[in-house]
Amino acid sequence: MNDSPDPTGRRELRHDTSYLVLTREFRAPVTDVWAAVTESDRLGRWIGTWTGDPASGSVDFRMTYEGDGSYVGRYDIDVCEPPHRLVLRTHSAGLSWHLELDLAEADSVTTLTFAQVMSDPEIAENVGPGWEFYLDRLVAAETGGDVAAIVFEDYYPAQADHYRAAFG
Repeated sequence: MNDSPDPTGRRELRHDTSYLVLTREFRAPVTDVWAAVTESDRLGRWIGTWTGDPASGSVDFRMTYEGDGSYVGRYDIDVCEPPHRLVLRTHSAGLSWHLELDLAEADSVTTLTFAQVMSDPEIAENVGPGWEFYLDRLVAAETGGDVAAIVFEDYYPAQADHYRAAFG
């Protein structure tokens, strides 16, 4: 990419809790988008892979596009309602992350609403551009685009001010 994409994320208050919320739309059935965000091999095309047994309530997730790809974190699965809702928690580097993915299909378009609890506004300037980057990679992977053409440097630091202002 030559220019930084416009940031799309916003701050949303849910039950007195601050969330970072981003949406992406797909001309695909909800079951296909669900597979793209839950199946390890499909996740591997844009963010990373998981191992383990989801029926146990947790999986180990390896982010393959983060640094040297050696980061592995355990994700607890709090809610799994295929193909519409997935809620995950993880603890990493002293931070707790609570992620919610909601999918809805209407008129042959599936909307993915991604939300993360943002209890520490100091990290929003990094986390917001990070999720913009990964979700754009998801869109590219699912639409036949060039995932490798989406580079983090186009998102950060260019989008940092947007997220700093939204959560500051």
